[in-house]
Amino acid sequence: MTGVRVRPAEPADFPAVARLTVAAYEADGQLKGEHGYGEVLADVPTRAASGAVLVAVDEVTGAVLGSVTFVLPGTPFAELSGPGEAEFRMLAVDPGAQGRGVGAALVRACVARAAGLGCTALVICFRAGLADTAYRLYSRLGFVRAPEKDWSPMAGVDLLGLRLDLTRG
Repeated sequence: MTGVRVRPAEPADFPAVARLTVAAYEADGQLKGEHGYGEVLADVPTRAASGAVLVAVDEVTGAVLGSVTFVLPGTPFAELSGPGEAEFRMLAVDPGAQGRGVGAALVRACVARAAGLGCTALVICFRAGLADTAYRLYSRLGFVRAPEKDWSPMAGVDLLGLRLDLTRG
């Protein structure tokens, strides 16, 4: 993919990350009936203090096109990673930049980071019924369903787990 570069987010990127993350979740219908999750998504400084916020930027304009939060088990934003696993959360692509490979670039950056840290697997969860595009992306990149990672943070919100084994060559 050309024209997109992934790098760690800088504080100057945080307002754009907040805006595009909330916009992407709203566009996918993932904030309907949610109370307070939009504020969590928009609180980029807290995410950055607990993990690594990565951004995908347009190489020509420098515009932030997408972001993701990479975390390790036992950190405040880790939800389903266990020993030896890394996890990514809040993957979001600006609705106006979808279809450019931004999401795939962000996932590949998380895979590289996890492998570089010696992790055995990378895990993610997505909301059942709302993220068919996300599931197709993750499947294409080698993630498989991990029902043991499924969970529900609140009534009516079912999250399905996926896992990528990093020990296979």
